[in-house]
Amino acid sequence: MIKHLLSAGDLNREDAVRILDTAEELLGVASRPIKKLPTLRGRTVVNLFFEDSTRTRISFEAAAKRLSADVINFSAKGSSVSKGESLKDTALTLQAMGADAVVVRHHNSGAPHRLAHAKWTKGAVINAGDGTHEHPTQALLDAFTMRRHLGDLEGKNITIVGDVLHSRVARSNVLLLDTLGANVTIVAPPTLLPVGVEKWPVETSYDLDTSIEKADAIMMLRVQSERMKASFFPSAREYSRRYGLDTARMNRLPDHAIVMHPGPMNRGMEITADVADDARSVIVEQVTNGVAVRMAVLYLLLGGAAQDETFDPIEETE
Repeated sequence: MIKHLLSAGDLNREDAVRILDTAEELLGVASRPIKKLPTLRGRTVVNLFFEDSTRTRISFEAAAKRLSADVINFSAKGSSVSKGESLKDTALTLQAMGADAVVVRHHNSGAPHRLAHAKWTKGAVINAGDGTHEHPTQALLDAFTMRRHLGDLEGKNITIVGDVLHSRVARSNVLLLDTLGANVTIVAPPTLLPVGVEKWPVETSYDLDTSIEKADAIMMLRVQSERMKASFFPSAREYSRRYGLDTARMNRLPDHAIVMHPGPMNRGMEITADVADDARSVIVEQVTNGVAVRMAVLYLLLGGAAQDETFDPIEETE
């Protein structure tokens, strides 16, 4: 097993399947009267967030606490970072406090890689989203959700729609789904496709309607207006008409297909409210699955790799 989780591309098929299988075992912990395992007792996990987050930060915190780890939450706002403290000095401070794992979200692409390879911390580094680069645990929870509904992802058709240019979720999903053998189609306006996308292991399309009927899962991406410094499409109404998922489009999906969104949603733009709340939508389930997947990542990086191969993370609860 790898020491850090910095990119979905770092995972080979064996590693990816191992994480997903471990998450499957850990998913049942949430339904227990005592939602806790002693697996990481005595370990310290630091959530180092330089960007605002709700789902990811809380999900990692819940995952660490359910494995009995001690959790330190660090937010750049109100910290010494606002006084000019560097990433290096922040990391060295956390290492001095005994961090065994650092979960880092940063507005600059590559910050988690720098943190891991500069050896400012001795613990495992987990990328919780860096700029517009990657978000590997989101891709893992998405794949986990798809696998629970669709079975083995080998040969499955996954359509990713929307603001690919600014989406770290899309990049990680493309890499992981390719590793797992899925066929990925990206649908977006030409202005929201990144330079070099023709080298990605995907098909690209500008027309959502022609890509719907073969999709086993369709993932709608949030339009990240906060990252846009120019006009990438004429209007929100025009974007919604061409690339939004409404009931009419959803009804053209195969009967078994699922609707996904990494959140937070712009209801009425990339997805209508009735589709978001439809029975075929697994958006809320993705959040639930995210805790189990992040538990699996923390367990394998901090506990499982050092344990005997027969070690079972589902031990007697406290």
